[in-house]
Amino acid sequence: MIARMHPDPGFSTDPPALHRALDRMAHEAPLTLTRDEAWRRLAAVNALLADGHFLIGYPDWRKETRAWLAQGGGLFPVEVNVDPDGALHLSTAPARVVSVNGVAAGELVSTLSSMVHGDTPRFRANLLGQRWWLYYWKRFGAPETYELVLEEEGVRRTVTMPARRTLPHVLEQEARQPFDLAIDRDGRAVLTVDTFGLADPAPFLAFTRDAFARIRAQGVTSLVIDVSKNGGGDDVVWLDGLMPYLATQPYRTGSSYRGLARAPAGAPAKPMQGEIATWRQPQPDNPLRFAGKTYVRIGPGTYSSAILFANVMHDFGFATLVGAGGAARRSQSGGIRDVVLPHSGLALTLPRFILDPPSGRAPESLLEENAAGSGN
Repeated sequence: MIARMHPDPGFSTDPPALHRALDRMAHEAPLTLTRDEAWRRLAAVNALLADGHFLIGYPDWRKETRAWLAQGGGLFPVEVNVDPDGALHLSTAPARVVSVNGVAAGELVSTLSSMVHGDTPRFRANLLGQRWWLYYWKRFGAPETYELVLEEEGVRRTVTMPARRTLPHVLEQEARQPFDLAIDRDGRAVLTVDTFGLADPAPFLAFTRDAFARIRAQGVTSLVIDVSKNGGGDDVVWLDGLMPYLATQPYRTGSSYRGLARAPAGAPAKPMQGEIATWRQPQPDNPLRFAGKTYVRIGPGTYSSAILFANVMHDFGFATLVGAGGAARRSQSGGIRDVVLPHSGLALTLPRFILDPPSGRAPESLLEENAAGSGN
């Protein structure tokens, strides 16, 4: 299925190594498995696939989580961060987690990290922190209580906590408006956009129109567009909602692409590749176009369409990238589709295409901070 539906598996993974891993799983698998048992085995290839759009997972883990809580189930009791070096910390306090229910935190992180998808270890560590409650639940179950050994400033203490019965932070945040504007008195502004995945772009377009009107009216000279937690979505959201106020020269979303052409049912899809021929024009007469210094803040959660936005802002000299990079490729796969596996009900997620940044193909190049746009 991967060979038939992925435009170029070698973009992110080593196909022979993937074949060996799947053959080993098939050889070692028992005759029957529950869905969760199947996921625990199959998810071991996610890190090998090494792409945030290429994984084996649950087709609707958000809905399943809500249903679990509605039925009286519980989840890991606190929000955590996972450092790239494997350390586990509380998100809301400067305390390191030493162990959970008698199991060393390092062992837990190592086990769960092997099941997480994404481009790089840094990307996967960030994603694991956001969804720790999900991976812990699906790998170790859902106990009613958790005994955590915490360490802060060299002092250790043990706390016992009941399972959480409320929505995890990442799901709670998804219910809130994902964009905001804050303007300081010193002429600086921060425009935060946490997703481009909007069912209806109209409210965002109205928001940005008002935001840039406020920016003009209050004399802002320095603007930070924060996409550090933006996991992507639809390109049209930023193309229509941000670029009319930011672009100063013609631009395009990438340089070249490769993908699979649609084919009749039952027929194999044919490979296709080419150059991105669509150039978009700036709007020099737009009265709200921002003329001050522009920065794009990135982070380990910046992905997919948000990386395309950052690529455009950098490669055409519209902004300087700041924040924390080194987590995801500048060349991005996209146009994802889910294929539900018939026996387990798990989903194989694959991309439809691979898009190279405007500056040209650089398969191993990561999105990095502290980089001024080239203007090319």
